[in-house]
Amino acid sequence: MAACVVEAAATAAAAARQTRTRMRVAMGTTDDYEGSFGAVVRAAPPRHLPGRRHEFLNEPGGGHATLLREARFLESCAGNPLVVGSHGLARDPATTELCFVMECAGQSLHDALRCQRPRGVPPLPEATVRAAMWLLLMGAKRMHDAHIIHRDIKPQNLLVGDDQMVRFCDFGLAVYMAERPPYEPAGTLWYMAPETLLGKPDYDTLVDTWSLGCVMAELIDGRHLLQGLNYEDQLCAIFGALGMPDDTTWPWFSSTPFATEMPELDKQRCKGSILRCKFPETKLSKEGFEVLSGLLTCNPDKRLTAAAALKHPWFSKIQSPEVPKTEEAVSPLPNPRDRGCCVRDLDFL
Repeated sequence: MAACVVEAAATAAAAARQTRTRMRVAMGTTDDYEGSFGAVVRAAPPRHLPGRRHEFLNEPGGGHATLLREARFLESCAGNPLVVGSHGLARDPATTELCFVMECAGQSLHDALRCQRPRGVPPLPEATVRAAMWLLLMGAKRMHDAHIIHRDIKPQNLLVGDDQMVRFCDFGLAVYMAERPPYEPAGTLWYMAPETLLGKPDYDTLVDTWSLGCVMAELIDGRHLLQGLNYEDQLCAIFGALGMPDDTTWPWFSSTPFATEMPELDKQRCKGSILRCKFPETKLSKEGFEVLSGLLTCNPDKRLTAAAALKHPWFSKIQSPEVPKTEEAVSPLPNPRDRGCCVRDLDFL
């Protein structure tokens, strides 16, 4: 049995490497589009494909390697409707600058939430949070099935379209699972999993489900759950909210320098989880809390995978095993354009 598992894993890794090697990225010219170009800009649809707008990403100073990396990861996710669509690369014939062309998929979830949550506005209904999380977990599962770890899931990298679909973007920190560990720490501090912060070199897709737990908390409460100033301070914020791991809950943790050097007083302050206090039943049902706490589990071996989370009873009302129709599963998420608000004028997160 063990030999079969090893052989299967080796076959999967070889297949992922082969897929990556054979990948081709389409190359066009910016003359096919109408619009200006910058870091990320919107342009009119290509002349031969009217009807849909596109966005361009270019790297100042000729960062072509970054663009090629982004393009290759999005090509790997082709066919996943929960990842922003890729239209390959385009070169400006006048300047020879290289741009990456992608689907214009709407505002970021970060901007949408900032527009929705001025002081005094009620939080999102649980049905909306559930629908959004179902989409995000489905998108993550498909990414992970394609042997990709995003490593930087956060509201800024999630786009909310007019069709109320939520799509992943920005694969600049992504990694292929076929690239064997050690992996360097990567991500945005407030959404990084504890194993990453602790320097575990062989982390996996479960760092993404931790980030999705942080996003879920933000959808419910309208604010960041865990806010640290640096790696150590972020770990203190995590253990202050979820409790300090021990040999029963996470045996590996006790051997880390952080665990051995942490003052005893701080350990006493992190004895138990206060997550339910932050998310009482008035905010989140019992089943919803089980998903949240399952995603925000410090020990990655006990953390919910995207596939396991999708099977939780909290999602039982969402019948379709694939991307749902709008009327079937998706409660509308906020859209800044709907309210005519100016995001930069709001300061409530």
